Amino acid sequence: MMTRRLFLLLLLLAVTAELSVTRFSAGAVGVNWGTEASHPLPPSKVVELLKSNGIAKVKLFDADPKVLRALSGSNIGVTVGIPNSIIKSLNASRKVAESWVHDNVTRYFDGGNRVRIEYVAVGDEPFLQSYGNEYRPYVIGAAMNIQNALAKASLGSEVRVVVPSSFDSFLSESGRPSSGHFRADLNKTMIELLSFLTRHHSPFFVTISPFLSFHQNKNISLDFSLFKETAKPRKDGRKTYRNSFDLSYATLVSALSSIGYPDVDIVVSKIGWPTDGAANATSTTAEAFFKGLIGHLEKKTGSVPRPPVETYIENLLDEDKRNVSSGNFERHWGVFTFDGQAKYSFGFNHNSKKLTNAQNVQYLPPKWCVVNDNKDLSNASAKALEACSLSDCTSILPGGSCSGIGWPRNVSYAFNSLYQQSDHKAESCDFGGLGLITTVDPSEEKCRFWVQLDTSHSSSHIPVFFLSWSLLLLFLLS
Repeated sequence: MMTRRLFLLLLLLAVTAELSVTRFSAGAVGVNWGTEASHPLPPSKVVELLKSNGIAKVKLFDADPKVLRALSGSNIGVTVGIPNSIIKSLNASRKVAESWVHDNVTRYFDGGNRVRIEYVAVGDEPFLQSYGNEYRPYVIGAAMNIQNALAKASLGSEVRVVVPSSFDSFLSESGRPSSGHFRADLNKTMIELLSFLTRHHSPFFVTISPFLSFHQNKNISLDFSLFKETAKPRKDGRKTYRNSFDLSYATLVSALSSIGYPDVDIVVSKIGWPTDGAANATSTTAEAFFKGLIGHLEKKTGSVPRPPVETYIENLLDEDKRNVSSGNFERHWGVFTFDGQAKYSFGFNHNSKKLTNAQNVQYLPPKWCVVNDNKDLSNASAKALEACSLSDCTSILPGGSCSGIGWPRNVSYAFNSLYQQSDHKAESCDFGGLGLITTVDPSEEKCRFWVQLDTSHSSSHIPVFFLSWSLLLLFLLS
């Protein structure tokens, strides 16, 4: 009898010990799925990609019907996004909010193949400092109207309203997490937001960006950003921080505590490491970052008092139409390339150590547009600038993976970018007679000349991208 009691006691202690460890483990790891691409991978292929990699949660930036239809019946938890551009109208009218909820949420709860919508995200980082007051005055009103519309549709307890906050919404001038606070211009808004969130049992969505912290703060080392054990730790009183993630996260917790909300659940709505377009933005560095992050979230041995309940990696796929005003790396956040091919090796959870590629992807024919070396190339750089104004040339800019290929191969890269974006139309490889269509792949070991996806729903409108033209011109002429 004593032996049996001793066994049960030891078993109880073991279970209690296990719970004491696992309660500090972070929640699910999901991914952001953006669609700012000239030739997006078909939504059905993306859902297959999510499933094959064991990704159980996805955060969207809008409510594209094609995307939501593809997610129906998948049992993947979905965050539906409201674009910043309609926040003001949602704040101004309850009827507009009710119409939006009906069209983008309620309809996907009907029938057998429903979409498991868990959150509605009001805006995409509407408090970003560079936006000023463009969206801030309207966010809380819009969130309240969406919440009321969900309640009216009997979905108030199933779908929660959140507002993704930017990485620059909180700070600590001293660099010590214990001094963390929200920006002065946001303090009142944050108090209103946190009051709203806690009233409806919704978490606080926020971006944590070790990559941007590394690039903007000379006191943060690469090793510290990549969870390296060799990194020099940072001290704040009795606490020691061994990586950039914990440092930022603890700063956020202090900011929340400073306005009276120390216990609100936190969701890291964006965290990532790009693979191109900036110094140390490489596949090798990104792999090290994500392996460190996932391992850290699972073990939770750091200095953070409580982990995020969910974490969303930025981004699933590269997007060649993203605004690059904040940096050329913006188009290279993807864990996968635009066509669903893994850039490196890591797993989204402890059960998987390797990424699975998208299967049966349909490409345009294997043809490229390059500069014709037999022509007078005195005007080639000017033509390349024209091509880059209509396509993605971020990889050939300084810091890009193709920045070392030299002239005139960088001109060929520019020509090919427009040719692929234009679905191989012959006139898109003219360039005043300087272009030449070839079936010989001009790619190099470290610089891939892409062949675009064959999509029947590509946008015919190609926006002019934000590029540093003077920098590009100097580079093309070098």
